[in-house]
Amino acid sequence: MTFNTSARSRTFATAIGTAAATVAVIGATLGAGTAGAATISPANTAFTAPGTIVVTSPASFNVPVSCSITLTGSTAADGASATITAAAVSGTNRLCNVPVIKGLPWTLTPTSATTGEVSNVGFSILGSNCGPATLAGSFDNLTNTLTSTDQSLSGNCKINSLSVQPNPAFTLS
Repeated sequence: MTFNTSARSRTFATAIGTAAATVAVIGATLGAGTAGAATISPANTAFTAPGTIVVTSPASFNVPVSCSITLTGSTAADGASATITAAAVSGTNRLCNVPVIKGLPWTLTPTSATTGEVSNVGFSILGSNCGPATLAGSFDNLTNTLTSTDQSLSGNCKINSLSVQPNPAFTLS
């Protein structure tokens, strides 16, 4: 599924659901830190970040729904952040095909060599509005994996888990 701001699109943009997202969705445990203290490399580079997302929402009667997600974006020229411009969600569960991503672009800001946050993450699904929210996450340079777990969003929504692997591989430092 592809995330975009179109009401009829099957995009999730993060998600992260994001993505998100991203999502990411995307810097697992991307917590608060000194501004500019951490960077993403390679800088000034387009990326995709495929992975999985598990979301709970009123549309799923608060039952976790597992979907595939791909975040798309680019890293800033100075490596201080990454911009997530799209998120595509797909899967065998019918609910994976209906989210509409909101708040794009999302910004991934590293806060250390292992943490970061993704801001403005939001989506709607069958009349349920989720977010916007700032998701905390962590990043493992060794496995090139960004993860986030147990992130609550307004609208009684929750990103139970998000795990993506950027391509080309990111290094946080």
